[in-house]
Amino acid sequence: MNEAEDLHMTLSDVAALAQVQRPVVSMWRKRSAGSAHPFPEPAAQEGGRDLFDADQVAVWLTATGRGNNPEAVGDVAAFARVPGAAAGSAQGTTLDALTSLLTLKAMTGHALGTLSTAELLDLADECDPDDKFLYSELEAKGASLSSSAAFADRLVDSAYNASAAFEQLLTARFRTGQREPSDTALADSAVELVAAAAVELAASLGGNAVFVDSTRGGSDLLMGVARAAGESSPVTFLTADDDGGAGRLVRRRLRVHGVEAGQTRVDPGGEFAVHGPVVHVAQYPSPGESGMDAAQILTAVEQLLLQMDDQQRAVIIAPARVLCDLPLDGGPAGLRAGLLRIGRVRAIVRLPQGLLRSKPREAQALWVLGPSFAEVPIAERWTMVADLSTQDLTEDVKQDLVSDIVASMGNGATVRAHSFRFARLVQTRLLLASRKSLVTAPSHRSARMPGGAESALRVEELVRLLQSSKSQHTAAVDVLPAESNAKALSAAVQELIAGGTLKYIKGNRLEDADLSPREGTRVVGPAELLDPHGAPPRHIGLLDLAANYPASRLTQPGDVIFCTSPQPAAMVDTHGGSAVVYPARVLRIDAGDPGGLLPDVVASDINSLSAADKSWRQWRLRRTPDAQRNKLGETLARLQHEQQQARERLGRLDELATLITDGVAGGSLTLTDPSSKLAEPQTEGTQ
Repeated sequence: MNEAEDLHMTLSDVAALAQVQRPVVSMWRKRSAGSAHPFPEPAAQEGGRDLFDADQVAVWLTATGRGNNPEAVGDVAAFARVPGAAAGSAQGTTLDALTSLLTLKAMTGHALGTLSTAELLDLADECDPDDKFLYSELEAKGASLSSSAAFADRLVDSAYNASAAFEQLLTARFRTGQREPSDTALADSAVELVAAAAVELAASLGGNAVFVDSTRGGSDLLMGVARAAGESSPVTFLTADDDGGAGRLVRRRLRVHGVEAGQTRVDPGGEFAVHGPVVHVAQYPSPGESGMDAAQILTAVEQLLLQMDDQQRAVIIAPARVLCDLPLDGGPAGLRAGLLRIGRVRAIVRLPQGLLRSKPREAQALWVLGPSFAEVPIAERWTMVADLSTQDLTEDVKQDLVSDIVASMGNGATVRAHSFRFARLVQTRLLLASRKSLVTAPSHRSARMPGGAESALRVEELVRLLQSSKSQHTAAVDVLPAESNAKALSAAVQELIAGGTLKYIKGNRLEDADLSPREGTRVVGPAELLDPHGAPPRHIGLLDLAANYPASRLTQPGDVIFCTSPQPAAMVDTHGGSAVVYPARVLRIDAGDPGGLLPDVVASDINSLSAADKSWRQWRLRRTPDAQRNKLGETLARLQHEQQQARERLGRLDELATLITDGVAGGSLTLTDPSSKLAEPQTEGTQ
């Protein structure tokens, strides 16, 4: 049986074909055993996993009506294992040959499965006479080329056209665990953002747009640009002249989508030259060099930057730890500073996590390069910075960010005339001198904060209203507006931990079976943080804690307990002695050197964060001047005491209302009119 006929699937592939979760397939297999339509038996085994005949599986799904894909028979080839490739992967000559065959089919429109090996090679030679992208790949298949061509025809039938089949093969890298190029694959929202920025920058240059990707194997960004540019105006693409597998795959991918691309010469050292108004797009590490470290990434950026002139623009996406975060030590730190001094880095944007598929917790960042404005003195040059760490890349966010990026290309007058939504301008010399992240997180406070005088008047009004209540005796609070030039001080959590002002303590992993609703020391976790007054109490005995969890730790008075999921939340453990259950954690302020931190302010800052802001090391905490710190702590303690009294009073009122409602409605109590009560009768003998 040849490759085209012998299609195999794992149970995970079956789940993808049927559009169900993986455990559902195991349940089908188990429950159908002994029935009139049992699940097909394994046809082979490889790597310890059962492989099933793909066509038998598709027929079984249709016959039993299982799954959510009524077109399973027609779609089966798109979800089967690539013939000739090892289970769990889709690599080597087979994948190269299949993508080459799909490109050949797109260029010629011929059915390939009916052609002999010699006829296929002749057709490939006509389409690729200089062997730039597909001839060698087909020649390497040898005698099995014709059977692979038959499978390519089936793929096209399943996907409806050659370009869609090509994309399905690339998408399969995630399902099959293929590392290259999935290690560098970006989420669609990241590709769309880079592409939208590149297209808008090209429009600002005028003329026919030219886009260049000089990296090895980078095609996702170019395809994003092709989709964003549409067919409204002619577009030219240039790629590196790399003749390795990644470079040839790029050229095949562009060709299968009908995109013509030229090549630019890239020397072994990374130098290249492109003249005229162009827009560069680049991702680092690139698909063809997925192991690049910080120094290699910055060196590649340097090569791109040094060949640019004021007619050119560039949009670069790379890990935030390289482009904008701290710490960046040694040579990479000096290299990054040197690139900033050149003056072409017009914008630095920190992006949210989740944009790199293989490393969803690693944040990415953008560098946007443009004119250097040599006429502006070095001390007065600026860079636009924006932090989107806590933003979802929705359509409106991408549009407004692109607008900010395009505006950052202008001179001083243009920049001042633009109303930035996300960005702010920072003098480049301040970025170089800063020991913090190049992109400071935005304030989590409202953009419209009341002024000092307005706040002071409102405080006086609230104190007066509270003191006028007969049931409350609120202590006086005296405030004055601060000096107009006073600035709020803040620092990121990671900076405070590095400086010793804060200490980070992990939560304890406790089993629910060891917790009690009444006895023992208090347990605090996300449930208590999100609903501090309504969550059911949880406790654990100290002896049980010590015996079963010897590495566990209890809180100290003043510790700030916090969590990041499902949203940031925090509370101050006033009394201490609590067991913090993971994923809740603790921030402990150094009593000897608090650095202006106050537990209640830290908790307030965390509680005011947006639900999407989960990068706790980047959170900025306000620091109170020493002259005000103790006074603020004492005042907040008094107010919290009164809040607790108010909650207790509210609880008694709730209980009273419940007793009266149930008693009167149930017939056990009778309400009387207090005004109708008469004085007690006088005792006998009294006149």
